[in-house]
Amino acid sequence: DVQLQASGGGLVQAGGSLRLSCTPSGFTFDDDYAIGWFRQAPGKEREGVSCISMNDGSAHYADSVKGRFTISSDSTKNTVYLQMNSLKPEDTAVYYCATEVRLVAGGDYPPCSIQYPQIYDDWGQGTQVTVSS
Repeated sequence: DVQLQASGGGLVQAGGSLRLSCTPSGFTFDDDYAIGWFRQAPGKEREGVSCISMNDGSAHYADSVKGRFTISSDSTKNTVYLQMNSLKPEDTAVYYCATEVRLVAGGDYPPCSIQYPQIYDDWGQGTQVTVSS
């Protein structure tokens, strides 16, 4: 049974930091995967935050988090992280990690994207991040 576990959320004051983790059970984040972080605040649509391509570690960020958030992976722990610094109250949301399986010939993987959440196949249960002002 394929599952994703997102963890690391919590309550933090504005300007603080949190590190979210995304760990799969039942499979390994290999080169075929792109891992995305998304968030959804109450009354708002789900939005893409960041993604990483596992084949080369290339990353993409939403403009709203550039320079504050960093996505990374640790193959030894089979985990993808989202380091969130300089948090703002508007970062308050439930954060989800998701996987996209990219099956391409010859290893010609496209860059990851957070523009279309529907291309992601499996989703974790979400972790709440609350930033107080």
